[in-house]
Amino acid sequence: MENTRKFDFHDMSPYEGKDFEEAMERLRSYPQLLNNFTDLISRHNRVINKWKSFHSKNKLARALNEVHNVDQFQKEITSDIFLDMIESTSMEDLTMEGIEELEDRPYIYISSHRDIVLDTALLDLCLYRSDRRLCEMIIGDNLVGNQFIEDMFRVNGAIITRRNLTSASDLKEETMRMSYYIRHAMQNKQKSIWVAQKSGRSKDGIDNTSSSILKMLYLACRDQEKDFSTFLREQPIVPVAISYQYDPCAVTKSYSILKKMKNDVYKKKRYEDIIDMIKGLRSWKGNVHVHVGTPLDPDKITNPRDAAAECDRQIHRNFRLWDTNYFCWDKINGLEKYADKYKDLNTKSFEKKYRKLNPEVVRNVYLQYANPVQSVLNDLENEKNG
Repeated sequence: MENTRKFDFHDMSPYEGKDFEEAMERLRSYPQLLNNFTDLISRHNRVINKWKSFHSKNKLARALNEVHNVDQFQKEITSDIFLDMIESTSMEDLTMEGIEELEDRPYIYISSHRDIVLDTALLDLCLYRSDRRLCEMIIGDNLVGNQFIEDMFRVNGAIITRRNLTSASDLKEETMRMSYYIRHAMQNKQKSIWVAQKSGRSKDGIDNTSSSILKMLYLACRDQEKDFSTFLREQPIVPVAISYQYDPCAVTKSYSILKKMKNDVYKKKRYEDIIDMIKGLRSWKGNVHVHVGTPLDPDKITNPRDAAAECDRQIHRNFRLWDTNYFCWDKINGLEKYADKYKDLNTKSFEKKYRKLNPEVVRNVYLQYANPVQSVLNDLENEKNG
């Protein structure tokens, strides 16, 4: 018999019903909402900006009065307006692969994590364009700086988890509550879930899945005395590789890594994550590819550690390697092994962007781009030896 442990999800779950309508009323009354929206996604010349701003403001103003739940908001505002503009102004091309192979049911999508909000948003956009159910996404409360930001996230399907809990008992309870909410959302709301493969973005380009994420997801099932294979059958996990040709936040990530390497205490400034989020949305990303893998096999995977390893294998293999990745791998290794892979890349222009930076910072930027190539090489070597 299934354990029916009760948790209050009201402060963490996406808004529903009256809470959603009240949040939308707050957003509509926010005086700078439309201006902030267009400023956030504008990067063209003034004439184009003026034209796009006029039309997107009008479209958004109408949509804000017509959405009444998270699903509508994600489709009619986030996908049809917001991400459509982001794609047209900051990407050369957005491609997707693998979604068509999935059944029409809720999944837990575990993805590589390079951008604060775009990873889950682009997955949702691809799911939407493929006529699949969209995701609720797990984010940390460090991103929620005020009521306006919280409202924007929660009307858009965010599940907010509390970070930096100091009490071990509080941390354990919050982790269990999150696991139970995910199970509730999938079974009772028929929603898919997005979660990053580890806490925080990958700042070094190494996409390794934390087994603690898998343990958290499994907790509610384990609490109901179900084994891990049963969990995978009831809440199937699908790895997702999201690859950007250019990372707008590569330099800030490099500085963060450098601080940690030197054992300096790195304390984020207020709104630092929000600034990075805006930079990631507005700045040029070139080509972007979303590759949805295959569900983890419950007949072969029986524990969180093996599940994490399979997520890594799929993410590494499905990660679309761009010319920037191959160029930086050659640069780091002092070789021209992959010269044919970046023959069309303006390497001088790429290097020029970083020439005034500290050499250590530049090296860490190159490593971010190079490490996905190295991950594939490492996996192939392990298979060969194993």
